[in-house]
Amino acid sequence: METKTQSLKQIAENIDFHQTKGIEMDKLTIAYPNLSVRDAYEIQELWEQCAKKREDNKIGWKMGLTSIAKQKSVGVNEPIYGRLTNSMEVKGNTLSLKGLIHPRVEPEVAFVMKKDLKGKNLTPRDVWSATEFIMPAVEVIDSRYKNFSFTLVDVVADNASSSRFILSNQAFSPFHSPMDSLEVSMYRNGEKVQSGLGSAVLGHPVKSIIKLAEMLDRDGLGIEAGMVVLTGGMTEAINIYDGDTVKVEFGPLGSISFNASNGKDE
Repeated sequence: METKTQSLKQIAENIDFHQTKGIEMDKLTIAYPNLSVRDAYEIQELWEQCAKKREDNKIGWKMGLTSIAKQKSVGVNEPIYGRLTNSMEVKGNTLSLKGLIHPRVEPEVAFVMKKDLKGKNLTPRDVWSATEFIMPAVEVIDSRYKNFSFTLVDVVADNASSSRFILSNQAFSPFHSPMDSLEVSMYRNGEKVQSGLGSAVLGHPVKSIIKLAEMLDRDGLGIEAGMVVLTGGMTEAINIYDGDTVKVEFGPLGSISFNASNGKDE
């Protein structure tokens, strides 16, 4: 008889297939209505092993649903997290859309750690003392599910819709400027399409790191030195298409610009 772990491993391998091939799939909860959020995180961890076999190693974490309003709208009381691997980082200023299904982008602040950060009941002081630097970032989210339709369980199992990410060329001291009042504006093809504040991320992006560490601690995990953490979107995500030019202005932290193309990465 098939064990639960074997079943979850098969699901993880199926998700990995659809992610790497860029093929849409049905929601997991259609075929597996009894999956729990805990099962979904286990699937995510088993997916990490699939990536590791390709030598696509984990280099960090991403947070999602960090907007309190968005949490309420989907009926949850905490964010979700996903894993970042080497292959997800976009080098250069062209985002290849090959292999992506429903690509959307959102502006974030990334923390890069110089010390391990683990446990619950952490304080902002703990986070700042463990942070090497921060960087403006853009996350590319891409649900693998048909019609961009999914439940909480589905999205967690699909690595929290994580797909690609772009980091600024310039890093900054964590103490450079207040992050809760950081203003961001996103432009697509020269038109301003979104704007927001750092406070959209749980009130302050540092709280996202604290919450991530708390959630990881439940499974004996933590944020390791050298890892990059995407703290969550400061605006709503926008759809992007072949030929689009995107610019995100981060006020005193500069800007990130890139082109979207169906061609290969530069």
